[in-house]
Amino acid sequence: MGSFMTNRVHIEKNSVQETLVIPLYARKLCAEQFPTLYQDAYASKICEMIDYDFSQFKGKENSVLYQFGGLEGAMREKDMIWEITDYLKTYPKAAVVNLGCGLNMTGRSADNGQCRIYNLDFPDVIKSRNEITPAGEREENISCDLNDFSWMDKIDAQSGAVLYAAGVFHYFTTKQIKEMVVAMADSFPGGRLVFDTVGKFGRDVFMRGVLKNMGMDNFAGLFYAKDACDLEGWSNKVRLVARKSYMQGYYKLDAPNIKGIHRFFAGFCDNVAKMYINRMEFAEMS
Repeated sequence: MGSFMTNRVHIEKNSVQETLVIPLYARKLCAEQFPTLYQDAYASKICEMIDYDFSQFKGKENSVLYQFGGLEGAMREKDMIWEITDYLKTYPKAAVVNLGCGLNMTGRSADNGQCRIYNLDFPDVIKSRNEITPAGEREENISCDLNDFSWMDKIDAQSGAVLYAAGVFHYFTTKQIKEMVVAMADSFPGGRLVFDTVGKFGRDVFMRGVLKNMGMDNFAGLFYAKDACDLEGWSNKVRLVARKSYMQGYYKLDAPNIKGIHRFFAGFCDNVAKMYINRMEFAEMS
């Protein structure tokens, strides 16, 4: 599904688009260093399509912390793909909706040949995405602000919908997330929503630098979930049905070159930072 443009797309340093490059290169690195654990058919190809100075990353490739950063993003993507393909077993023609897509190709990686894929993000991100890899058959790239719920009207969910957000909801307030989830439950009855969360410690410590780099100095009200109770009681149409740690909740870190320090960091993320994948299901239309 889909093709790649032949002309390289220039991305400036210290630009909004640069934030798309960091997780992309991390996935490429993880696929190269831990191929028995994680494979990404797209990351390396997309990096080739981008005119950007990757030298700052190449100098860190042997850093344990940088390697773990790649592992973290890769395991989260594997978890998302697991959840999408699980839903497609029951609803093979469902809409697969990537909320805050960036340059990731999770939808294509989970494609069963029947579903319809929607990639949603801000206009400048979708512009870069279209320049690098235009939408393929059964795929649509949609420019939008997720807080403007009109995007929900653009999704054909007659055959079901599985929506997912990877590393996205941290940038919204709790109030915004609750309102968005309730609106999704109304728009996509019988659908599934999958998203990652961190606990308060994870938000305040791990996310602090990222958020400040984005100009978000006041993050006291930003979304986090310390336990399942924070994700329940939002609506009688929304039910939290699964919550798993995302470093080791779906897959074991069993690649031959995974080091003990990698497993230590994984345990810290799962047990202290409370980094989880959450599955919500929406009530069927009555």
